[in-house]
Amino acid sequence: MAMDGVKQHSVLVVEDEDNIALALDYLMTREGYAHDRVANGGEALARIRAMHPDLVLLDVMLPEMSGYEICQGMRLDPELADIKILMMTARGSAIERKKGLALGADGFISKPFELTELRAEVRRLLEG
Repeated sequence: MAMDGVKQHSVLVVEDEDNIALALDYLMTREGYAHDRVANGGEALARIRAMHPDLVLLDVMLPEMSGYEICQGMRLDPELADIKILMMTARGSAIERKKGLALGADGFISKPFELTELRAEVRRLLEG
């Protein structure tokens, strides 16, 4: 089967801190991904359903609804089950990581992150 051009990957960033969202926006643009951002946890699931991105970059600490709750909500919804989840946390402790992975996250990255490390994780999840 011939590939008719490469499908552009789409990424939804769920992050309430503008400076981090800007850095992610820059990276996603540079990598050539279609992307959007939600700053509020309460709006995330509706946006994920509407957009159906290939990957959600999900902050743990969010207003209204935590990243864990969003992750769990996605994994309980058969229509969203195929979407990759990369969780971001400022705390980065082993317990946080275990909890995120137990809820179905595909990867975990600690903030502040190195852009090279983040780019590698995003590529791994989208192209793996």
